[in-house]
Amino acid sequence: MTDRYSEHRQIARDLGVDAVALVPGPNFTRLFHQAFHVNERPLVVLIPAEGMPAALVPNLELRSFDLLNFEGEVFDWRDQTGYADAFAALARHMPLSSVAVEGQVMRVFIHHAMTTAWPGLRVVDGERQIAGLRLLKTPDEVAAMEEAIRLSERALARTLDQVRIGQTEKEIEQILTLSLFTEGAEEHAFSPIVAAADNSARPHAHARADYAVRAGDALLLDFGGRKGGFCADITRTVFLDHASDEAQAVYDTVLRANLAGFAATRPGVTAHDIDDAVISVLEASPYADRIRTKTGHGLGRDVHEAPYIMRGNAQVMQAGMVWTNEPGLYQIGAFGVRIEDDVLVTEDGCRSLTSFPKDLTILR
Repeated sequence: MTDRYSEHRQIARDLGVDAVALVPGPNFTRLFHQAFHVNERPLVVLIPAEGMPAALVPNLELRSFDLLNFEGEVFDWRDQTGYADAFAALARHMPLSSVAVEGQVMRVFIHHAMTTAWPGLRVVDGERQIAGLRLLKTPDEVAAMEEAIRLSERALARTLDQVRIGQTEKEIEQILTLSLFTEGAEEHAFSPIVAAADNSARPHAHARADYAVRAGDALLLDFGGRKGGFCADITRTVFLDHASDEAQAVYDTVLRANLAGFAATRPGVTAHDIDDAVISVLEASPYADRIRTKTGHGLGRDVHEAPYIMRGNAQVMQAGMVWTNEPGLYQIGAFGVRIEDDVLVTEDGCRSLTSFPKDLTILR
């Protein structure tokens, strides 16, 4: 019989710990093909280097947890009594001296509950190794991402067809959201960014209800739908009625940087190499002082995951990795331009999973 926990057992052995702890999130969902809400109630699965796993589960989640066909002991607890006794029972069942946790996912109160239940417990950050299991996407996972991307691109086309001068950023955001769900998104991959004029120079802007878009504005839309548990992440910047000479020059610079990212991507290069190729284009332009971000990040079950495309990251790119190619230039108080594609590393180079046009677009 196949041991579905073999990868996590190996991580425990490699890190020299007794077990790996998983909590709800992308790594949990990858293993069990079932998602649970993250809330005030701890849910923890322990996968030992050897032997049967065990879990601590809120009583109200037991029937949902049954869907996992979990092989080990389950220790449940109720809101009325709290979870301390359940942790203590789990500790008696599975004595531990060390454990690897998801450093970017596990919350502090669960860490405290574990170190109380297992006094002297050595807690190791296994984020890189645990999340590393998601680095290489399977063909089925790539297909799910492509479905999320296609519906997101259809939603973008719907939205741009409806944009009019005089609408607020919030109104455009509402059109985008409705379009995403009309096209079949299960949920947002992340809160969308819809930003015009000076707001577009804020890389993580929030849509304003009190700003109506005007002729000459840059309009930046950064968004994605989720489908089959996987994310799309797309950015396009368009202009309303006309684009100034400066806007056209900035856009051309960002587009050339984006294309340089594709040209630099193939198995064997590092994340540093790709970022250096992209950022070098921006640095060589008259707009180098407008650089505010790295080139991109990995994409999959999370909208931000490894590999992180930045100088200094020696992560070697391999076929099956997916990353976002999103150079941008941002003039505070004026406007910003970002162009973002989702890129699959292939055996002989790369392939863009996004296909939405990125020539300079003026909405009239």
